[in-house]
Amino acid sequence: MNRRHCAAAAITLVCALGLLTLPAQAVAAPTPDSSPSPAASAPAAPSGQASSERDLEKIRQEIETLYRKAGAATDAYNLAEEQAKKQSGEIVKLAKAIVDGQAKIAELKDRAGAQAREQYRNGGLPPGAQLVLSDDPQLFLDGINKVRTSQQANKTVLAQLTRTQEDLETYTQDASSNWQKLESNRVRQAEAKKKINAQIAAAEKLESQLEKKERDRLRQLERDAANRAQSAWLATRPAPSTGVSGEATAAGRAAVAFASAQIGKPYVWGATGPGSYDCSGLTSQAWAAAGRPIPRTSQEQWRLLPRIDIQDMRPGDLIIYHADASHVGMYVGDGAIVHSPRPGRHVTLAGAGSMKILGVVRPDK
Repeated sequence: MNRRHCAAAAITLVCALGLLTLPAQAVAAPTPDSSPSPAASAPAAPSGQASSERDLEKIRQEIETLYRKAGAATDAYNLAEEQAKKQSGEIVKLAKAIVDGQAKIAELKDRAGAQAREQYRNGGLPPGAQLVLSDDPQLFLDGINKVRTSQQANKTVLAQLTRTQEDLETYTQDASSNWQKLESNRVRQAEAKKKINAQIAAAEKLESQLEKKERDRLRQLERDAANRAQSAWLATRPAPSTGVSGEATAAGRAAVAFASAQIGKPYVWGATGPGSYDCSGLTSQAWAAAGRPIPRTSQEQWRLLPRIDIQDMRPGDLIIYHADASHVGMYVGDGAIVHSPRPGRHVTLAGAGSMKILGVVRPDK
């Protein structure tokens, strides 16, 4: 009885399937979170007073740090979302298995009931007793075969019923476990989303306090910093691959072509196209278009994909950036990557060494 109650309770999970199977809510540009952020209160020049070069450089570094933190939180959000989708799919499968198991148990009980009714119609005597009372030798021999067949059928029904009940209990326990994991992932998603909104809001506030000419100068400082990093990287390494032709695989060329075709589309955190992308949304979709699905997030791409030496990279390879693997770009040759940088920016070409490189992975190795 407890098993039946357990199975019946698990069936209530089916009621949630409508929610689980709905498409994930589209992630729009985040609304600034009202949560306080220490960086959000960083000093900016009063309106009408030009910031010094040193002040602007400090603000640039602060904004860069905020967006990097937002990028790491975005990766955590994307991973939790992927895990939630997986758990939802598992619960759907388990709920179907529970329904099928209950139907199987009902069928087996009907068969057992039919056998009991047949015995009742025979006077309620066990088959062995009926044979002893028979004075017809042929009937006696025929009865032996029927008894054996009946006994085997009874054993089969009981064994199937036991196995099905055990399976049903396992499905119920697994469904409950997956439901708990799903709820845990949802909590992580909410926490990551809050962090993303707070970091982006703080960065946008810093930049909004500047006058237009200061914002223009800030953009120039960003470009200068990227160029210095790229020059330093090129100076310490052999010349990178010089192009796509003859070096990339067919899949690599397809991935590069897809990623390059997205240039100019805006960065939106959590987005995987077609109108906008975050950094790993761009690389994962590019390789999916090339027929090689890869993990969704930059951290999972770094953890799971084959790593190669940076001197051996070829177009289509993915360069992972920062110590926490929170950013990724696709190498396209000539020392350049195509990537989706951060909120407020668009998919673009950049120097492969313009950010601190953690390592390189190859999806088609």
